[in-house]
This record gives sequence, structure tokens and C-alpha cells, in this order.
Amino acid sequence: MELIEQQNIETQEELTDRLHEAGFPVTQATVSRDIRELQLTKITGADGRQRYASSYAVSREGGTELERRYLRVLVEGYVSMDMAQNILVIKTVAGMAMAVAAALDALQWKEIVGCIAGDDTIMCAVRSTEETKEVMKKIQKVVSSPL
Repeated sequence: MELIEQQNIETQEELTDRLHEAGFPVTQATVSRDIRELQLTKITGADGRQRYASSYAVSREGGTELERRYLRVLVEGYVSMDMAQNILVIKTVAGMAMAVAAALDALQWKEIVGCIAGDDTIMCAVRSTEETKEVMKKIQKVVSSPL
């Protein structure tokens, strides 16, 4: 994590090399698995180049431009939501459900398994009833704050 936070690392190979230089005997397969487990993501830096970042760093820095665009789609399309156990039903402006569902999927919130959209309604499968409440809080926070 220190290497990712301190250096602009673009590829798994580069991360493997940096870890070797730091004295960690790792393989590409181990690094690939660790990237998934640590939930590292690629973001675009100010210079336009991709680099790895922790999910925490992305949220701390206000997210990537792409993430902000997805959140904007959510804000612009959102009308209301309700839950039925682990199913979250989101109402949108007519014609916006697919865009909002695609935005929710792209945000890759760990609680959401997937979304199905119609014209103005989305059904989100969430992992548990408790996590459905958490997703509702996240959405409420997004739609009630200016982007």
C-alpha cells in the first residue's frame, strides 16, 4: 500500500518490480491476487496516465473524474427509493433508469451484486438487508449533496 500511495505505479509488472526492489519476493500471480484483495483500482492521474490507487484514496480525494460523472448521473436521474429486504427499488426520471443502473454498476459498490433497469425503475440486488440500508444511506448522501 505504501508503494501505491508513494509512487505512480501503472502495471502489475511494475508493482512486482518495486516489491522486489523493496525486498519482497513476490510473483505476478501473488500481486494479481493481492490487487483484488486490497481492492486497488486504476485511476487517471493529472498527467492523463493510469495508475493504481486504493479505494480509500479515491474516496478521500473525492473520486476520479469518471466516478464523479457516474455520481452526477445518479443525482440527475434519481427520484426515490424503497427496499424489500435485500432488493433496492430505485425510481428515476422517465428514460433514465438504464443510465442510473449503469452508473451504479460502474461505481462498483461492494454491497451491490447487480442492477436491472426498465424505463424509470431499477431493481438492485444487494448482498443483505443490512447492506441495503447502507446503500440507501450512500445514495441519499450522494443525491442530497452538491457535486
